[in-house]
Amino acid sequence: MQKTDLETVKSVIFSCEGTSLTAEERDFFRSEQPLGLILFARNIDHPEQVRALIEDFKDAVGRVDAPVLVDQEGGRVQRLRSPYWFEAPSFGKLGALYEKDAAAGIEATTFVTRLIAYDLASLGFTVDCSPCLDLSLDVTSSVIGDRSFDGDPERVSSLGKVVMETFLSAGITPVIKHIPGHGRGNVDSHHELPVVKTSRETLSASDFLPFGKLSNCPWGMTAHIVYEDIDPLNPATQSETVIREIVRGEIGFDGLLLTDDLNMQALKGTLAMRAQKALNAGIDIVLHCSGVLAEMKEVVTVCPELTKEAKQRLRAGERLSKSTSLPDAEERREMREALEQLLQRVS
Repeated sequence: MQKTDLETVKSVIFSCEGTSLTAEERDFFRSEQPLGLILFARNIDHPEQVRALIEDFKDAVGRVDAPVLVDQEGGRVQRLRSPYWFEAPSFGKLGALYEKDAAAGIEATTFVTRLIAYDLASLGFTVDCSPCLDLSLDVTSSVIGDRSFDGDPERVSSLGKVVMETFLSAGITPVIKHIPGHGRGNVDSHHELPVVKTSRETLSASDFLPFGKLSNCPWGMTAHIVYEDIDPLNPATQSETVIREIVRGEIGFDGLLLTDDLNMQALKGTLAMRAQKALNAGIDIVLHCSGVLAEMKEVVTVCPELTKEAKQRLRAGERLSKSTSLPDAEERREMREALEQLLQRVS
């Protein structure tokens, strides 16, 4: 395996069905060259198995630097669980601590992110789909809920920045999501399409702010949400207007932009149609998460090789991620003990 020039790599990230690659999956990844792999709870059993699965994927695509992703936020959304891995508190709990004592909230968030980063790096993961920068508002769907730090954009920005910078310092690429903001979505986009009627002016002064503050993050993930005052016809993931004017324009995000999962029912049409529409709108990478090979074979038919801009964004992100020494067992024990003490203030 070697680092690649990305010439034949396609603009898609896939998952797999189980805890090891089947021969057919291995052949598919070898021939189709997806950019990377994302793993879920169904793919994870124990540390040796996860390492072997990741290495098998990298061997199949022939790229030692192929990105391997996971959703490890904390709280409800973490694919790595005890007894093998650190169980992180939710962002909501960290936000509650920050509201009481900002310094304590920052310290706790740093500890949590360092402990997560250790687990990820020790297994071979290189990208964490975190932090979630969505606001927690009265209308916010439970699909976000305590995945949000807070309803205040400044607090969300402050804690999100801690997560982003701590991951980067540990060699893990963070992904800000769900850009430009899922907080006003009042239904679960896994099942139906949220439509936000809030004015662009209000969104610019609230929901968009944390993404602007962290616009230098190397990767970002879009929201499957319609913002009626900006583009009443298309969810952000498939809206050229939202991507050009808001994500790349107003927010100023120039990192690698990927979709949320194509399988979510907020999007309509066949999977190939969903992917094509997102790519046409300006998305760099489509994300397909089911691990169903027949679906992957459909999606890949519309996924071209990476654009010149996507390659530049990918390499720029790699330069931002600087792996330093990871905490040893004693340091991790001390962090967990200190974190427990800090979180008692909001228990």
